[in-house]
Amino acid sequence: MNILVINCGSSSLKFQVIDTASETMLAKGLCERIGIDGSLTYENTVKKSGKITREVEIPNHKVGIQLVLNELTDPENGVISSLEEIGAVGHRVVHGGEKFAKPVIINDEVIEAIRECSDLAPLHNPANLTGIEACRSVMPGTPMVAVFDTAFHQTMPSKAYMYAIPLRYYENYKIRKYGFHGTSHDFVSSEAARVVGKPIEDLKIIVCHLGNGSSVSAVKGGKCVDTSMGLTPLAGLIMGTRSGDIDPAIVEYIAQKDNVSVSDVLRILQKESGVFGLSGGLSSDFRDLWKGEEEGNKNARLALEAFAYSVAKYIGAYAAAMNGVDVICFTAGVGENDAQVRAMIGEYLGYLGTAIDPEANKVHGELREISTKDSKVKMFVLPTNEELAIARQTLSLVEQA
Repeated sequence: MNILVINCGSSSLKFQVIDTASETMLAKGLCERIGIDGSLTYENTVKKSGKITREVEIPNHKVGIQLVLNELTDPENGVISSLEEIGAVGHRVVHGGEKFAKPVIINDEVIEAIRECSDLAPLHNPANLTGIEACRSVMPGTPMVAVFDTAFHQTMPSKAYMYAIPLRYYENYKIRKYGFHGTSHDFVSSEAARVVGKPIEDLKIIVCHLGNGSSVSAVKGGKCVDTSMGLTPLAGLIMGTRSGDIDPAIVEYIAQKDNVSVSDVLRILQKESGVFGLSGGLSSDFRDLWKGEEEGNKNARLALEAFAYSVAKYIGAYAAAMNGVDVICFTAGVGENDAQVRAMIGEYLGYLGTAIDPEANKVHGELREISTKDSKVKMFVLPTNEELAIARQTLSLVEQA
């Protein structure tokens, strides 16, 4: 079955078509600047004929979806002859709250429930809904599935997800830890079990999803027991432009000192903090930070050290939470491609009886064990594939229906 995977932002639409029989990506692309001036990038990954970029008016997501379908069925560069060859559509949805602990086939009730979760993800869920509604309008007879970033983390026990604030805030507003990047954590932990050749039920795995947005999860017996992001993706690790964990009183303190609103401070914590903020505004891109470090920029070095330290602390915390760890995985943009960051993190992990092999660590975007042969805990670079994970879960649900 060919599955169309859709990931909608407020002004963007990423897509892939995956042949689930061979788990091959047939095409991919991106609609950008929707509602502004618009552009479409499309690539037939089977022909490997390169990217096609079109400057085209895209007033809304419905038009964007139609443009995508036109490219997919184009006689010259398309990968399907008609829309009937799309068996289902899998939609990434950021927040499912407590309502969704697994993917679901989309109907009117599901759409309403996603809308009700929009207070928890005001920037993401409305955009995800826009993509869903656009697809339903253009492809009314095609089954559609919602795959939630938060679903994998719904197995956390209450001791891990509850905040120590008055219970009424959980009871009235569902304020708790939810976690994100769940599709990636699920995929990588399952792949880790396959790679080491052991049942996932017998393993304790720590997944480090490190990129501009970063999170760590503890996966025990195939179930998430804790994760670093919280009510929102702002919590946890130091990230590209996000602060990660801070003293909550800092919000009021900055608001008073700068005479700004709480919303202004949260924007600073979201957009001006993280390694970007620590580096003095140099960059949120780790390649730029390493270049700065090589040129003697002390703030760039500080940002890199602080990031690695924050990851190492969470690894230690989750090894304690699971009373041990068998496998540690590095994934996503930084985790898969930045050998120097991995090495910095590895320097903290000697107490686990593990170490990174410098030669094995010279890997970018490929699956490889990077721990030394005598390590008690195996460490891997393990590329994530959230689109394939969404396609697999979509296929499973549609086949069961």
